[in-house]
Amino acid sequence: MRQNNMVRKARSAALDLLCMVVGSIIYAVGVNGFTAPNNIAPGGVTGIATMLNYLFDTPIGIVIFLINIPIILWAIVEIGYKLVAKTMLAIICNSVAIDVVALFMPVYHGDPLIITLIGGVCEGVGLSLVFMRGATTGGTDMIARLLNHRLRHLSMGKLMLAVDGCVVLLSAFVFQSIESAVYACVVIFVSTKLIDTILYGTDAGNGKMFFILSKRNEEIAERILNDLDRGVTFLKSRGGYLKQEGELLFCAVRRFEVFRISEIIREIDPDAFIIVGDAGEIAGEGFKPMRSDDRTLGEILHSLRKKRDAAADAQQVEKEKADGE
Repeated sequence: MRQNNMVRKARSAALDLLCMVVGSIIYAVGVNGFTAPNNIAPGGVTGIATMLNYLFDTPIGIVIFLINIPIILWAIVEIGYKLVAKTMLAIICNSVAIDVVALFMPVYHGDPLIITLIGGVCEGVGLSLVFMRGATTGGTDMIARLLNHRLRHLSMGKLMLAVDGCVVLLSAFVFQSIESAVYACVVIFVSTKLIDTILYGTDAGNGKMFFILSKRNEEIAERILNDLDRGVTFLKSRGGYLKQEGELLFCAVRRFEVFRISEIIREIDPDAFIIVGDAGEIAGEGFKPMRSDDRTLGEILHSLRKKRDAAADAQQVEKEKADGE
């Protein structure tokens, strides 16, 4: 059992690394071949590094890594070390890939529409592969996550938009071109939409809710349990018109499982009444865990202090017993 667990962890770690490397290379192609050479800074740390490269000819990858160092230190204190560990690996892969790919990547200076579309697609696909493995590339998303700890009334999306907006606005002044800022907005839009499309269903923290009213609820529930290993809840219901007592089937699923659930219901009872709703967040078994085993720096230090105090108390008790004897 323990050996199987170690093998599973090794495979997961290998897949993490593979996705980060491949994602970083694809992202680097978009930056070096399309956006950066055409003075497009599509937000975030990459956008800042692109502007510094334009002004001082500094390597984009190295600058991304250096800017992310204080962000990572801040994240260790505020969020915890486990997410940051993956993110740090992703940042290293991303920074190295950008500077290495820049050595041999041909540059495209043609149609601006092609530049923004291909640049956005490359950045969207590359980031998606990293996000799929539970990491980030630092920068805007990490800053937004950290700010969200302090400004909980603002959503992550609004905070990311605010940070990216500041970078894009600054790029208009640096490149002295309104067009560059507009193209950057297009790249951000394309990459964001592509990320949402690729990750549609891969995020364990959100999904869909099914409410099913059928005369064959037992069969539907059994198929869902057996075929998808999803929990099903029977809710007591009472019709408002006929006043008949009945049962309503409730099930929470991930987005990519919606089609399969609908297919099962159609097979068993084509006349079933179904309501499918969005679940902004689902926490619990099979989805995002309620409790994280990650710990912030403050929590680690507090735990060490408690252990030290407990050990000191135990020594004091032993000393008092020895003196009493």
